[in-house]
Amino acid sequence: MPSPLPPLPSRALLAATVLAAVLTGCAPAVTVDPAENAADPGCAPAMLAMPEGVGEHERRETTSQGTTAYGDPTAAVVRCGVTPPGPTTDACSSVNGVDWLIRRSEEDGSLWTATTYGRDPAVEVVFDSSAVASSTLLVELGSAVEQIPAERRCLALEDALDAP
Repeated sequence: MPSPLPPLPSRALLAATVLAAVLTGCAPAVTVDPAENAADPGCAPAMLAMPEGVGEHERRETTSQGTTAYGDPTAAVVRCGVTPPGPTTDACSSVNGVDWLIRRSEEDGSLWTATTYGRDPAVEVVFDSSAVASSTLLVELGSAVEQIPAERRCLALEDALDAP
């Protein structure tokens, strides 16, 4: 004679436990060093608004406050609370109303860093361009980053020359 099934609440708890084990066992948390100002209260709305995925990469748990990551293997790491960049001659791109300073890594040509310009706290995204296009990534992160109000904008050289 087969053993009777456990009562319904026990079966639901068992199913939830198995599901949680499967979901948490898929990909370990990504180890990310927090930014120096990761505890800045301005980071909370932006980090809570981060999308569940960028491109074809799902959001992953990280080990630090004010951070998130996408992809397995990791395609992009987001850190809020980096020091806001000051005036610079670095290339600046405006993507759907968010200004980003974008720099290519000297060590690995497929790694790029994009840092918000004119927002405090600043958000930094380190990404592998062979895994996710900057155009996709920055567009999809834009609405979350906009939770931090812009205080300044990038200027083109001709705009700066026209200033009084």
